[in-house]
Amino acid sequence: MDESGDLGWSLLQPYTSGGSSRFLVIASVGAPNDLDVNVNRTVRQLYDRFGWNTRREKKWTDMGVKARLAFAQAALSLKCRKPDIQYRAIVVRKAEVAAHLRRDGNLLYNFMTKELLVDEMSRHDSVRLVPDPRSLKQQSGNSLPEYLRIQLLFEKNVDTRLHYHPVDSCHSLHLQFADMLAGVVSAHYEFGEQLGFNLLRPAFTELKELQLGAPSCEA
Repeated sequence: MDESGDLGWSLLQPYTSGGSSRFLVIASVGAPNDLDVNVNRTVRQLYDRFGWNTRREKKWTDMGVKARLAFAQAALSLKCRKPDIQYRAIVVRKAEVAAHLRRDGNLLYNFMTKELLVDEMSRHDSVRLVPDPRSLKQQSGNSLPEYLRIQLLFEKNVDTRLHYHPVDSCHSLHLQFADMLAGVVSAHYEFGEQLGFNLLRPAFTELKELQLGAPSCEA
């Protein structure tokens, strides 16, 4: 899984011109072990098609319109061929997040991850979760894997074994896929980009808009 947007709260200035993103998106691509290679292959084919330097990670923010549309088409095709692969995303409009929920960005990130993934995790005996470690504030004491394990054990009453493996996205085509997936959703909410989102929207197993609190006077 990966996110798009930031955990800043400077909402008075325009985004990309001194202000923070208006939305936070977390997206995930889930695959059974035997289908895992298909996710990698989809991203590798984009590198080949557009002649990207394989020694440098291609981020969604650096992709042009044609490449973004090509990803949406490739992700849709993958889902049609391999329906057991799942795309999920959760979106928060940050101006609607209450002030007391803004104090630790990890708390919001953890809660969104729980809302996005715990139901699906609870259906399996074993789950391997691979986030980008740059998504988390290193100084925070709020542990995502422990929070998810508590949710599984006590809220869902299941013994799902959660294997937590943060990997820098430059070393993982899976995470690059998740970055692009989050980018499709974020571009729709943040900038009104419709084409890729409308194309890929039916392929999502879940696309959730999360409501959290009420607007503060700062927003």
